[in-house]
Amino acid sequence: MAGPCSARLQGEAATFTAALRTLVNNPQFSDVTFVVGQEQQKVFAHRCVLACRCQAFRGMLSQGPVGSEDSPNSIPSQGPFILGNVQPEVFLAVIEFLYTNSVTLNSHIVLEVLTSSVEYGLQDLCKLCVKFIKDTLTVEQVCEALQAAVTYGQADLQQHCLAFIEGCTAAVVRTPGFHELSDVVLARVLRSDRLAVDELDLVQAVREWAHVSSAVLERPVPEVAALPVRELRLPLLAPSELVTLESHNQRDLLIPAESIAAAWRSHALRKGSGVPSHLCRPRRGTRPRDHHRHLDPHTK
Repeated sequence: MAGPCSARLQGEAATFTAALRTLVNNPQFSDVTFVVGQEQQKVFAHRCVLACRCQAFRGMLSQGPVGSEDSPNSIPSQGPFILGNVQPEVFLAVIEFLYTNSVTLNSHIVLEVLTSSVEYGLQDLCKLCVKFIKDTLTVEQVCEALQAAVTYGQADLQQHCLAFIEGCTAAVVRTPGFHELSDVVLARVLRSDRLAVDELDLVQAVREWAHVSSAVLERPVPEVAALPVRELRLPLLAPSELVTLESHNQRDLLIPAESIAAAWRSHALRKGSGVPSHLCRPRRGTRPRDHHRHLDPHTK
């Protein structure tokens, strides 16, 4: 005699999601409260949902609020849990995802939601944030997105941002976000052959970045700019441009004297002697100069 048949049948996911969405920040039946942001906005939630969806919340709720004397085996209190360093809108986006497996994003909060997704170990939320960033990337936001991608090890987003920067470099280097890049990330950008900007303009952009970074970090310009300056392709500049560069350099010492000397030497010897080969390679946006044919055998 055949045994009983069994199967797991799936109902309408949309109906289930819609029902759970009604519980987001709903004080009815809530058993835990968060006080979020400088606004000290209350956010209501349910321990069972947070704990089963997120290991970080499970640990937080097991410990109870700061200062609680509850034992590890006792039922944690309702809070409130103080989260002063996150915007309410950002935290609510995380809560929405935990309840519904979907999230409402906009360009003002997406990078902070990405940060929270990494902090809380929510890989699926992180993927949704990355997709939204890639789909809505703008000149004004791309540098901040690139910085976040490097910080959180999002290689695919890094490549997407870099390709975006390569397509509109002249506009990107004029944004506040460009001036806020770290030296490591800026150096990574400057290694690209496909930047759509002339080297002289790139030198000026790096100089402006260095002065902003120097003021923010309270460190000398040569010190903050040491890493990115190594990626500037000074041999691509014409002699008259190098003369002007030397004059400007006397004011802030942005570029080491030996780097300028190497550029002059490449002119004198009519080849990139003693200079790393990639520093003699024109970028996509480099304006042609007569001496370039001596630096790169592929340049005609």
